[in-house]
Amino acid sequence: MKFKKVIAQFYADNVILAEELICDIFFSFNLKGVVCDVPLDEPDEGFGTNTLPKPEICSITGYLPLLDSTDILIEKIRKKAASLLDLNIKIDIKIEIVDEKDWSEAWKIYFNVTPITDKITIKPVWKNHDARPDEIVIHLDPGMAFGTGTHPSTAMCIQLIETFFKPGSNFLDIGTGSGILMIAAAKLGASKLVGIDTDEVAIKVAKENLKKNNINPEIYSLLCTTLDKIDPSPCQFIAVNIIAQVIVAILPEISMRMTQNTITILSGIIKERQNDVLAALKAHHLCVIHEAYQDEWVCLAVKKNLNRVLSNNALNNFT
Repeated sequence: MKFKKVIAQFYADNVILAEELICDIFFSFNLKGVVCDVPLDEPDEGFGTNTLPKPEICSITGYLPLLDSTDILIEKIRKKAASLLDLNIKIDIKIEIVDEKDWSEAWKIYFNVTPITDKITIKPVWKNHDARPDEIVIHLDPGMAFGTGTHPSTAMCIQLIETFFKPGSNFLDIGTGSGILMIAAAKLGASKLVGIDTDEVAIKVAKENLKKNNINPEIYSLLCTTLDKIDPSPCQFIAVNIIAQVIVAILPEISMRMTQNTITILSGIIKERQNDVLAALKAHHLCVIHEAYQDEWVCLAVKKNLNRVLSNNALNNFT
C-alpha cells in the first residue's frame, strides 16, 4: 500500500507550542506514524528524542493512506496550518508518496532500551536486555501510530505512577495509546485496569502490548470510546496523558470518578497551558499535590480538595 507523507516544516518563536498545535492538527485528521523533528535538551541518560543532530528546520511528519479522499484531507490540513500564522507560526506543507515498507520499520533503529526510573525500564520487543532481579521491564511495540514511552510527558507519568500508586488499587487510563501506562500499573500491582481510547488502532496495539507483558487478561479491559460513555464509578487511580485542551474539556468527567482518596496524574501539558489546567482544577475543587517538569512539559498529580469535601459533608449533615 502507498502512503502520502505529510511534512509540516515550521518556523516559530515558541517551538514547543508550535509542535503541540501542529501535532493536534495531524491527530485530528488521523495521520499515522507522527514524528516530531525539533531540538530538545539531551536527557540525563538513555535514549531520548534528541539523539540525532539538531534539525536545521523544525518539522512534524505524518502519513495518510493514498485514497481518493486523501487530497481533500491534505487541503483541510493546509487550511488549519495556515490559521496558525496568527500565532506567529509559519508552516510549509510538503507532500511525498512512499511505500509502507519504506517507513513502517525505519523508526525502530532509534528506539533503544531506556531506564525511566531506577526501577522501571522500557524495552523494545525486538531488543535484548539482561534485567536486574528487582527491575520492572515494560516490553513495548508502539506500532506505527504511538510514541516509544520516552517522551517527557509519558516518562513523567510513569515516574509519578511509581511514586503514588498503591498495590491493589484499580487503574483508569484515559487515552491509553500503546497501553504503556496500564502495563506500568499492572506491574506495580494493580488489581483491575481499564484503558480507553477513541482510536481503534490504539486499542489493538494496547491489547498486543499487554499480552507481550503477560498481563492477566482477566484483570483488564480495553474500550474504544470516550470517557463520558463508560461506567462513572469511582476510581482509585487515574492517568491522563493527552494535550491540555482535552484535559480541561474532560475534567468534569474525571472529577466525577474521583473520591477524596483518588490520585489522578495529568500529563501532556506544556508550560504555556499549565495555568489553563490549574484554573480548571480549581473550578472542579481539585488540588495539585505534586508537580514535575521536564523541558517544556508539565506533569501534575492531583486530588480532591479535602477542605471542599469536608465543607460539603458538613452542609449535608446540617440539612
